[in-house]
Amino acid sequence: MKLTKTLLATTALTVAGASAHAQDMADSMTLVSWGGAYQESQHKAYVEPYLAMNSGVTATWDESSAEAVAKLRAMNEAGNITWDLVDVVASDAMRLCDEGLAMEIDHDELLAPAPDGTPASEDFGDLIVSDCFIPQIVYSTTFGYRTDLVPAGTEPPSSVCDVFDLETYPGKRSLQKRPIDNMEWALYCDGVEKDDIYDVLSTDEGVDRALAKLGTIKDQVVWWSAGAETPQLLADGEVFMGSTFNGRLFSAIAEQDQPIEMLWDMQSFDLDGWIIPTGLPEDRLARVLDFLRFATDTQRLADQAKYISYGPARASSAPLVGQHATLGIDMAPHMPTDPANAGNIHIYDYEWWADNRDDLDAKFQAWLVQ
Repeated sequence: MKLTKTLLATTALTVAGASAHAQDMADSMTLVSWGGAYQESQHKAYVEPYLAMNSGVTATWDESSAEAVAKLRAMNEAGNITWDLVDVVASDAMRLCDEGLAMEIDHDELLAPAPDGTPASEDFGDLIVSDCFIPQIVYSTTFGYRTDLVPAGTEPPSSVCDVFDLETYPGKRSLQKRPIDNMEWALYCDGVEKDDIYDVLSTDEGVDRALAKLGTIKDQVVWWSAGAETPQLLADGEVFMGSTFNGRLFSAIAEQDQPIEMLWDMQSFDLDGWIIPTGLPEDRLARVLDFLRFATDTQRLADQAKYISYGPARASSAPLVGQHATLGIDMAPHMPTDPANAGNIHIYDYEWWADNRDDLDAKFQAWLVQ
């Protein structure tokens, strides 16, 4: 991994002397995430204990991760980077890294090793999908449905393709307002084998085929942008079935006791983690690196699983996952990676979407307004 001389110099300064030179660090951080239960889990597991250990430091949340690529492009163009640390999905991290908007890092130099001394790069393993990406969690986008709205005498939904079956399961659906996942589910339910999905989607005919399948339910879809929307739509009975992040559905089911069940079939695995915007002033960068070393260690990633059902990205964190902080329930069975939930999964292709996202976004948004 090739780093610039500037980054190497900064790394040496911050890692070797962070504690001794705390006065050289900024007193505040602007952290960017997704809001809702996920952001709250980050705050409780990472931010609250860090602030307790660093008197006088403050942290402010910005809930703009869904727009991170566009906003960082604009900030870079304006020469005014106001964010210090940004939570993004893996494919967005790749795009930002390729465009020079996220900082390349040496994971072993900047991040804490596992308790047994295993270097961070080995502990995170293949989840480090970009030189700029610091993984946090494995999560999935999947479906929840209202148990009390299943038609009498009908078996509950068991296949992702039930989303497209308006006759057996009438009612509105909620889908994320983006092509990712929707295009894959559409092709799968139109008869494309899982292993062939991205080959088909790489053709104009494949894109048209996916959009045509989505068109069969388009007039029954509520499109969402924020992860909290589907749980609220389900709770209000405005949709029968909807996609969202598995942790959001866990919160609605386990914490709010909503009449909702998970549909794990073809859940779409993805990664979420941090990137550091390029161009931060030295004092802000020093503070971010100090926080990152703390917030991504083995215990902190395991602690996050006390508050939300996302699997920690470090191998050494998995054995430390215990019970929910307030409910007292074992969290392992609620993870997307639990064998009972992972019988038929969709492996999200980060590199393919990093290469094709802008083009597919344009086609998808044009289709939406037709």
